[in-house]
Amino acid sequence: MDYTPHTDRERSLMMGVVGVASIDELFADIPPGCRINGDLRLPPPLSEQELAALMEGIAAENRLPRLCLLGAGAYHHYIPAVVRHVVARSEFYTAYTPYQAEISQGILQAIYEYQTMVARLTGTDVANASMYDGASSLAEGAVLAAKTLNRSRIVVGRAVHPRYRRVVATYAWANGYETVEIPYDDTGRTDPSALGEALNPETAAVLIQSPNFFGVIEDLEALAPPVHEAGALLISSFTEATSLGLLKPPGQAGADIVTGEGQAFGNPIGFGGPHLGIFAAKSRFLRKIPGRLAGATVDREGRRGFVLTLQTREQHIRRERATSNICSNEALCALAAAVYLACLGKNLRRLAEINLHKARYLRDLLVGLPGWEGLFPAPFYNEFALRCPDPAGANALLEEEGIVGGYILEDDYPELRGGILLCVTETATRQDLDKAVSILKKL
Repeated sequence: MDYTPHTDRERSLMMGVVGVASIDELFADIPPGCRINGDLRLPPPLSEQELAALMEGIAAENRLPRLCLLGAGAYHHYIPAVVRHVVARSEFYTAYTPYQAEISQGILQAIYEYQTMVARLTGTDVANASMYDGASSLAEGAVLAAKTLNRSRIVVGRAVHPRYRRVVATYAWANGYETVEIPYDDTGRTDPSALGEALNPETAAVLIQSPNFFGVIEDLEALAPPVHEAGALLISSFTEATSLGLLKPPGQAGADIVTGEGQAFGNPIGFGGPHLGIFAAKSRFLRKIPGRLAGATVDREGRRGFVLTLQTREQHIRRERATSNICSNEALCALAAAVYLACLGKNLRRLAEINLHKARYLRDLLVGLPGWEGLFPAPFYNEFALRCPDPAGANALLEEEGIVGGYILEDDYPELRGGILLCVTETATRQDLDKAVSILKKL
């Protein structure tokens, strides 16, 4: 049904309800330079053949890198062909939210299998059917903790991804919560003494990322006891999902809620997406988890089937009483993750080991160069922070040879002047890494 106002009276009534005197006032917050005045300047129409030729010409200007050493929240992994094959099937590619179980058994089972895999990998009791991305998933976890415990203080480690911290701060501001950052220590881990000082009776949750933004593996088992003694929840996050194949599951290490970014599981790197928010928790939060949960059941004849078990938090059901107003389901990205994990099976651990060893190989070579040194001594996964003579110059040299360089840390961490964050995955060969080092020797 079309609700667009067609008459001046309808427009006037709508503006009166909204509380503005004119359309211009409604859009007053948009800077003048960002507004379109007049008609759009569009080129003349093209035929299908002409349009195809134009797009092919534009695509031909793309330059694919020979190697990517950039991580910082999005990771270049090899994606088996079977992943693309399955997610491209029309039964999944065009499927909408599976409200009608009788015609949605395929996608419901896929979601159920995805949830099961995530719960096992994270060491938790239940996982939802995925969320927008790792940042919003972490923020949703913080809000859930605050509403559940009726507390208003959220403590966030400074070693958490800078963009994730911004999203958490936005969610907290909108809900009237206070956010407090705690520093990392000389090892690159969250400072335990600062954590102790930050805890008080109003603390609802402590947000820690492991591996953290510097690639450093946090000691969750040491951080959990003081958090729980304060009556707060420990929320563990991650950006590199393949680390779950090697590290102790966060849920077994003391985390009450586990959130993260699942892009590394079968989803390619794009211009801002697609991403896959992972959200898992202990069973006590079953009815508060945002989004949807698919479950297994049996019909009257005892045959196994799948249904949407819980979706009571969503805005279209509980409205203002909802724990969360998120109501999307990144089902296609979750399906890609499920196919990817099913394809690898126990080899996920082997993949994680390869990532770890290749990253260690590159780091050991780089710290042997003049002016290069490690920033943190703590164990890391496939990402590590170094100080070098000129991070921007290093990236420029690599770019000339078709290599995407690292993430310059100074913009987000002024105290780490000269710092650069590098990442190595299984896609890099030994020859690639040796080539990168030979290039950086010129710096």
